[in-house]
Amino acid sequence: MTNYSLASSTWDEREFGAIQKVIDSDMFTMGKHVAQYEKNFADFFGSKYSVMVSSGSTANLLMIASLFFTKNPALKLQRGDEIIVPVVSWSTTYFPLQQYGLKVKFVDIDRKTLNIDLEKLAAAITDKTKAILSVNLLGNPNDYAKMNDIIGDRDIFILEDNCESMGATIAGKQAGTFGVMGTFSSFFSHHIATMEGGCIVTDDEELYHILLCIRAHGWTRNLPKFNKVSGEKSDDPFEESFKFMLPGYNARPLEMSGALGIEQLKKLPSFIDIRQKNARLFQDLFANHAYIEIQQEIGKSSWFGFSLVLKENAPYSRAELVKLLTENGIECRPIVTGNFLKNTQVLEYFDYEVSGTVEVAEYIDQHGLFVGNHQNDIEKEIKLLAKVLL
Repeated sequence: MTNYSLASSTWDEREFGAIQKVIDSDMFTMGKHVAQYEKNFADFFGSKYSVMVSSGSTANLLMIASLFFTKNPALKLQRGDEIIVPVVSWSTTYFPLQQYGLKVKFVDIDRKTLNIDLEKLAAAITDKTKAILSVNLLGNPNDYAKMNDIIGDRDIFILEDNCESMGATIAGKQAGTFGVMGTFSSFFSHHIATMEGGCIVTDDEELYHILLCIRAHGWTRNLPKFNKVSGEKSDDPFEESFKFMLPGYNARPLEMSGALGIEQLKKLPSFIDIRQKNARLFQDLFANHAYIEIQQEIGKSSWFGFSLVLKENAPYSRAELVKLLTENGIECRPIVTGNFLKNTQVLEYFDYEVSGTVEVAEYIDQHGLFVGNHQNDIEKEIKLLAKVLL
């Protein structure tokens, strides 16, 4: 029996009604609902442009791919360029980097925030570093003011994997908008749910046009008449039907996902408010726990979930902790991938190096896990967790 689940449905009759409207229209491929959702998404997060795609994973893929096709020398990537990443994230943060032949440099995380260790980041940067792919973990944004201070006047740009941190802010600015591009996910267990789905935001018009092109086959059909990929499109739609400019993908979302996103985005402010209210209770109960550490918030986290890291003095192992939680109906998971370097088989395909030591990632990997947060009040569940871990 599950007493405290990882996630719960965010849908009601409004979402089911949105699905039904798409069914009634008999138009299921990407169309007007996706376009409206993209506009609403960009407006909500304060970006000029938003591109909806089939998942947060494909959002990361297209974000990296687009930088190989830009004409802007300050942003253009080439195979062999060095990009810095934290050693704890989801697998599809890293895989596009391998797939595009980038040199991946792994850096340890900070034990308090679970984001990239900024001191170790500073030590990792060389004259070969082209970009930093930052990851906002479990709802917690990075300290981008400090990150930019570290970069200084060097020609290094920031990208954001914000798939776990939709709605997090620093000084009122939305996470996902501090870099050249930011990615978001709307998978079931995330802050909003569109069945499958993801978004990329940017203020760069050329990158926006490239993303539109490579999202759908690399053709020109979805580009505006005057654009920064093909220049000026023909007024003859037949001529533009199958005109290809870039080696793209089919990462289009379904029209149902766009319709769902329109409704979900309306609810997002209240979802974030409730998640943050749940987090305040969690912090009150666990901030000074005898043998458990919790994530230190930067700015205003959107609290994807609640991490629990056993201190060195803990009376049991993580395996015993998992058993205890499971026996009490509390679902839990590892902190994302833990130390990604343990995946030695897939790393055989990577060109990578590790900067310094990764003892924190290794510690988290062995002693950490997280439990869920929800968009509804879970006071009872959080108090159950506290009671179990007295």
